Amino acid sequence: MTAIPTLEPALQGSLFDLGTIGLAPLHETITREELGRGAWVDVLPGWLSGADLLYQALVEDVPWYAERRQMYDRVVDVPRLLCFYDEQTPLPHPVLTEARDALSAHYAAELGESFRTAGLCLYRDGRDSVAWHGDTIGRGKNEDTMVAILSVGSARSLLLRPRGGGVTIKKSLAPGDLIVMGGSCQRTWEHAIPKTARPVGPRISIQFRPRGVR
Repeated sequence: MTAIPTLEPALQGSLFDLGTIGLAPLHETITREELGRGAWVDVLPGWLSGADLLYQALVEDVPWYAERRQMYDRVVDVPRLLCFYDEQTPLPHPVLTEARDALSAHYAAELGESFRTAGLCLYRDGRDSVAWHGDTIGRGKNEDTMVAILSVGSARSLLLRPRGGGVTIKKSLAPGDLIVMGGSCQRTWEHAIPKTARPVGPRISIQFRPRGVR
């Protein structure tokens, strides 16, 4: 883990996102898409208002760090900045606590437990990415679970495909959008944020997970 200096990537703010930070209701407004093989995704565009304000607060207040990881025979930079909040660590903004509690309440019957942790990723530009993967460190390797992702900053594409190959599904995540991957999604499907040569601004992804899921 490598610490980084103060970072404030430039974000071209939306003219339509100048108000206060807040969340819309989840019930009756979220749309589910069955993916097959026991996997599904729920999508709610614009769940968070004031996404640009939250982005700026997180850029300034989160203790971002860079990581290097072993990749075959060499150590490489992870192409994004990170910060992880475990169950005992207060989240960096009150609306994230509100979002975690709202997700826990909405999915209580299906999930059977609460969302406990939050992992934050800062994609600084189109060169930052995350490769195809499932969140299978921990219980997600063998159990159905959920991962809820709230997006702020610039829009980026999230790709999903069946594990082992198949048709790729593209979801464009705009500022304030929510996507929840549930059922067997982490075991039977993979997801990625691909690199892009298009000029794109920075984006922060906030991933809420239950205990023991990474």
